[in-house]
Amino acid sequence: MLLTRHNLPKTIPDIAALDDLLCRPTQALIDDLARVDGDIMILGVAGKMGPTLAGLAKAAAPDRRVIGVARFSDAGVKDWLHARGVETINCDLMDETAIQALPKAPNIVFMAGRKFGAEGDLSLTWAMNAHVPALIAQAFPSSRIVAFSTGCIYPFVPVDGKGSGEDMAPNPPGEYAQSCVGRERMFEYFSRKFGTPGRLFRLNYAIDMRYGVLHDIALKVLTGTPIDLSIGHVNFIWQGDASSQALRCLAHCTAPTSPINVSGHEILAVRDLAARFGARFGRMPVLTGNEEPTAWLTDTSKAVELFGLPVVDTEQLIAWTADWVSRAMPSLGKPTKYEVRDGRY
Repeated sequence: MLLTRHNLPKTIPDIAALDDLLCRPTQALIDDLARVDGDIMILGVAGKMGPTLAGLAKAAAPDRRVIGVARFSDAGVKDWLHARGVETINCDLMDETAIQALPKAPNIVFMAGRKFGAEGDLSLTWAMNAHVPALIAQAFPSSRIVAFSTGCIYPFVPVDGKGSGEDMAPNPPGEYAQSCVGRERMFEYFSRKFGTPGRLFRLNYAIDMRYGVLHDIALKVLTGTPIDLSIGHVNFIWQGDASSQALRCLAHCTAPTSPINVSGHEILAVRDLAARFGARFGRMPVLTGNEEPTAWLTDTSKAVELFGLPVVDTEQLIAWTADWVSRAMPSLGKPTKYEVRDGRY
């Protein structure tokens, strides 16, 4: 069944249903993938978002090879991918020789990177986020490369504006976000050198029932945990919509590569989101601190122009999240740390 705004479930009963929903393509995704030839290879597929993105690609292009590449420290991820028809290759992307042995797929989605624990080993963070992209860009000069980045590469902007546009110069706090600028610059440099088409996919907060800004806020409201309002405004997008837009970017690459902001089109107040969960749970949110006049926010006008509005809107995401959290369903146990202002993750 194709995914549309009109056939979304009222609730998501369990992880299997969540995975199925995340892997359900829209007609627009099928049409865009039909515009590009060749296999699709996903580098760093074993992360939070990679498996369902790979499953979505295979569902949208069932006659195409979809290849997931990672170290696969969790063997269960390989089994999950194989069950979806996705091929897998074990590869350490820090190993240049291993990278050179990978198939030269015409379409690459680069998802490898390091965020959580970045402050614990900054040299590793820089190696993963800047050195590895340079290796990949040199190994695949003739491929289309959609490289995952982050909206955190921007400076803070006023919360009463539209958010950062793609033409705003990166100037982020903290070495994690600085290393992500390094990742973009490596892909940009080699794209210019080799004429490699691509996109720099600046994603802000993908929402999955087990992870994301809404999950963090809902859980704190339910448990009475104080919610820091230092970052008082956010934007976010359903992970399925983000994955779909990443794959659709393969049909909208530029040479040289260029950035595109991907998130929800609304700027939402954390205070208001907490109140909406509080109303659903019958609990008064515990709020601390004061909203600053600036936050990490992106203007997604270009993405909306290319892809249309996300299929899943904010009201649906709140309803799904409230239901999931109230039933004590599984969490990845990885706070987004959206409220951090100094860039130290």
